[in-house]
Order: sequence, then structure tokens, then C-alpha cells
Amino acid sequence: MVTKKSSGIPPFIVMEVMEKAASMERKGENIIHLEVGEPDFDTPECVKEAAIRAIREGKTHYTHSLGVVELREAIAEDYFKRYRVEVNPDQILVTSGTSPAMLLLFMSLLELGEEIILPNPYYACYPNFVRMVEGSPVFVEVFEEDGFQYRPEDIRPLIGPKTKAIFVNSPANPTGNLTPPERMKAIADLGKTVVSDEIYHGLVYEGKEHTILEFTRDALVINGFSKQYAMTGWRLGYLIVPPEFIRPLQKLHQNFFISANAFVQWAGIAALREADADVARMKSLYNDRRKFIIQRLRELGFGITVEPTGAFYVLANAKRYTRKSFDFAFDILQKAKVGCTPGIDFGSNAEGYLRFSYANSIENIHEGMNRLEAYLKENFWAREKKP
Repeated sequence: MVTKKSSGIPPFIVMEVMEKAASMERKGENIIHLEVGEPDFDTPECVKEAAIRAIREGKTHYTHSLGVVELREAIAEDYFKRYRVEVNPDQILVTSGTSPAMLLLFMSLLELGEEIILPNPYYACYPNFVRMVEGSPVFVEVFEEDGFQYRPEDIRPLIGPKTKAIFVNSPANPTGNLTPPERMKAIADLGKTVVSDEIYHGLVYEGKEHTILEFTRDALVINGFSKQYAMTGWRLGYLIVPPEFIRPLQKLHQNFFISANAFVQWAGIAALREADADVARMKSLYNDRRKFIIQRLRELGFGITVEPTGAFYVLANAKRYTRKSFDFAFDILQKAKVGCTPGIDFGSNAEGYLRFSYANSIENIHEGMNRLEAYLKENFWAREKKP
């Protein structure tokens, strides 16, 4: 018999959409993918060359369980260059992607029944990680008119004896919104450990991202290479943690994962030190797509009160058309051949919304919006015009 934990975990609905789209594509249907948060760009050449060079040099064996020191030093240098924050390389753990990093982090942070505060909406997998290690997610509703950002005064009443941490994600998935520094400081000043997912740092088009380490050292940072450097398949992430966490995390990593892939770690060094021009080019194109998709979604009757300025997502209010985002998203996929993610994947407060990813070419986004317009015209607009 499988465990209740494993059988009861909800599906990651964006993957259900993508997998349904793939089955349609196998039948010859053409699908525009605006559901998945994966860069459509190829990994920068300097990164690929560094990996090939590492393989040829025989860097294909186990590494130190914390990660090769050269990569940890490069990560520390990067945080100082970006934020003027000093990070000790010995407080960095390199992992095979941010998902293992998150699992290890929650294993080291939470005992049975202890709580972590999360925004609602949230990235779909966060509460599942918490529950899998027998912790308890506690949700704070955040609202469209605030750009789905925490109101720190709403967090304070939920802090109790079982609260271990407050979770921050900026720029955020699914909203694409950026937490302003004054709110980050106010959250840090609540006196609890902060867990900060910074995976979308580097993909900000207006304003500036801030690491939580600018405001408190009582913080655990999750970051990686997948989004900014178009390295999703490389599986390379890391944690920056206070000194007391590093040895327990190292032992967990030794037992469950041993080390991240050796040659991928050397490719990560090249990403940090050599790929700035590639990132700038990708950011410029993402920004063009962002502006276009926001304009078109508004023209199509979707609500976007606060324009997203980071990552590559728009969480659009679809309540003009539906309060059942799951059914709506799959109907759009079936009839319009456009993949998008139902808001319910990201929590009860995102019901009635759809998440659109602009990690696709401007040509495909243009076609996707045209297909969506035709779908709405046939299924909703004609009905709305009837007396």
C-alpha cells in the first residue's frame, strides 16, 4: 500500500495541462504553450562550452557535498556584486536544482506540526513540500489591488508558538510581481526566520529585486540557474543559510543526493561570470513580450490591476468569463489550442484567474492571443451582446 502522503498529494496542474497538450500534439494538433514557466531560449554558448570542457578534463566524479568551492565562491561574488551583501562560501550548499534544495531546507527547518507562513496565491509546490515533511502551511491572503504582495500587518496575527518561518518569493510565481524593499524590511522586522525564493532574480524589467539578506541574516535563501540562464534541464540550484544550518543540510545532502553533477557545477561558474550579455539579450526580449501580452490580455477583457514587472508570468483576472479556472483552462486548450494554467493551481485566492507565461516567442504569443480572441468571440462575446 502506498502512503497517504504520496497518494493524497495534489497534482501539479500546470504539468497536467502541458501533458494533455503533448498528447494533442502527438495527434497532429498545433498547440501554443503559454502554460509552462520554462525559458524558450537556448542555454548560452559560454555555459555549454564550460560543461564540455569540464567533461573533457575529467570533471565527471563526485564533488564535495556542499559543491565545488569555486562555484560557491562565484555565487558569493555574485551576491556581493548585485546586492553588496557578503556571503561566506561555506554557508552555501549547491544542489541538483532548486526543488531538492527546497526539500532539504524544509527537512532541516520543520518538525512535526510546525508552521510556515505562505501567501495565497503561491507557487503550487510550496505547500506540498511543507506537508511532505509533516509541517503545516499557514496562508495569508494577498490581493490583486496590492499586486498580490503581503500586507505585513496581516502576517503578524498568524505568528504563533509553532511558526518557524515566513516565506517570500520575489519576483513571484504565479504573479510576476516584485516585493518592494520597504515590505521586505517590514517582514524581516516581524522577528521570524524568512525563507526567500530568489530564483527569478535577474529577470526584472522595472524596479529592482532585493535579496532578503539585505534586511536580515536570519534567512534561508533558495536560488538557482534555471530561469535567468535558461538552464532548466541542467538542474543546478543552491541554498544560502545561517551557519547553524549548513552541517545538518550537508549531512542530509550526503545521504540523499551525494552531490550535484560535477560538470554542471563548472558550467554554473561560466554562467555567473561570462553570461551577462546573454542574460541582457534575453531580458530585453522578455520585456517586449511582457508589454505585448499585458496589452492583449487587457484588450480581451482580462483584468490586470498591477502590471507584473518580473519573472515571465501574468496572473490575469478571468472572472468576467468564469469562476472555475480549471474547466476554463482546459476548454481553452481543447478549443483554442492554447495552453494556460488555471489559477486554482496556485491556491484558493487565485481561483477565477489564469496564469499566462511569456517564456515563448513573440510570434507564438501573438498567435496564442489571436486564438484566444477567436475563442472568446465564439463562446462569450456573442452571448454578452444578446439583449
